[in-house]
Amino acid sequence: MKTPIGLLLLLSIAVVTSAQITTPPSGDNQKSSVTQMIGLVSTTITYSSPDVHGSNGEDRKGHIWGELVHYGFVDQGFGPSKSAPWRAGANENTTIKFSHDVLIEGKPLKAGTYGLFLALSKEGPSQWIFSRNSSSWGSYFYSESEDALRVNAALEDWPYTEWLTYNFDDRQSKSAHAYLAWENKRIGFKVEVPNVLELYVDKIRGELNGTETGFDYKNFAAAARFCAQNKVALDQGLQWADLAISMPYVGQKTFETLSSKAMVLNVMNKATDADAIMAEAVRLPGVSVQEVHDYGRSLLAAKRTDKALEIFQLNKKLHPDDKFTTYVGLARAYTVIDDKKNAIKNWESAIKNIPSDQKSNLAYYEGELKKLKG
Repeated sequence: MKTPIGLLLLLSIAVVTSAQITTPPSGDNQKSSVTQMIGLVSTTITYSSPDVHGSNGEDRKGHIWGELVHYGFVDQGFGPSKSAPWRAGANENTTIKFSHDVLIEGKPLKAGTYGLFLALSKEGPSQWIFSRNSSSWGSYFYSESEDALRVNAALEDWPYTEWLTYNFDDRQSKSAHAYLAWENKRIGFKVEVPNVLELYVDKIRGELNGTETGFDYKNFAAAARFCAQNKVALDQGLQWADLAISMPYVGQKTFETLSSKAMVLNVMNKATDADAIMAEAVRLPGVSVQEVHDYGRSLLAAKRTDKALEIFQLNKKLHPDDKFTTYVGLARAYTVIDDKKNAIKNWESAIKNIPSDQKSNLAYYEGELKKLKG
C-alpha cells in the first residue's frame, strides 16, 4: 500500500524540524545563575558549572588553571574559530546580562547580553572578553570581530572551590566586584554604575507621573528629600517640593512639605530662603513639639548653634504645656554653647518630668547632667 503524499510531507517536515528530547546537561555540568543589583541595575551571569573532580570522578586538582582552562587563544579542533579563548564555564556560552549601561574596569559597556570569555595569561594580565555573540556553543564559534569589550584581570589565590562558581563581593552603592572562583584561584572584574542616583531620579519621575503615586503630596515631598539627601538633581527636587506644597488638588502646605523644600534649598546653599520657609513651617497650626525639636537638632548637627537655640526657645513658647521635650532641646543647645548653668537647669527639669516611654534613656540623660556638674 502506498503512503499518502500528505503523510510523506508531514514526515519530511518532522525530520527537518524535530527537536531533541530533554536530557541532563553534558558532563553533568549543571546550569547556574547569579544576579547582583547595583541600585536599580541588575547584572546576571548564567553559566554551566563543572567541578574539579569531573563527571566521572577523576581528580583534576592541579590540572585546572593552565590546562583545562587553557592559556591564551587556541585551535580547539572544532568549529570555525582557530583562535579561541576559554568559554569561562562549560557547555553553552557563559553569558552576562546588564539591564543598563555600565562601566567594566572603568570602560563603558552598553546594556544587553554578552558572551563572556576568558583569555588566561601565563605571565602578565589575563583578559575578560565581552562578545556580542551570546548564543553559540562554547567558544567554538568565537570571533574577535564580535568583541564588544576586553579588560585586563589578574588571577589570584582563593580558598578551594569544588564547583566553578560566579559571585559578587565588595558590593558598594555604585559598584560591585564580579568574580569566577574555581579550584584554588579566582579572577574577576569591577562593574560600576556611576549614574546610579540619576537612575533613581528617572525612576521616581516616571512614578510621579502615574495615577497611583502622582496624586499624593507626600510622594512629591519624599522625592524632594531624596534629591536633597543625595545631592542629586536639585532643580528637579525643588520643583517636586513646590508641587508637594501647591500643586492643584494635590499639594498641601504642611510641616513635612515645607521642610522638604527647605532641605533642598539648604543643599543649594540658599540658607536664608530655607530659614524663611522653616519660620513659617514651625508656626503652622498642629505642628508637634517633636517636629520642631527635630528641626532644632538638625540645626545643631549643621553647627548652626545660635539658630538652633532660637528654635528650641520658640518650641518652648509654642508648647508651654510640654514639660520634657522642650527642656531636652534647650539643654542640648545650652550645652553646645557652654552655658552650663542653663544646661544643668534644663536637664534637671527634663529628668524630673521624664515620661514613661523615655525611661529607657534615663541613664543617658543623667550622664549628660553628671558631665556638666563634674
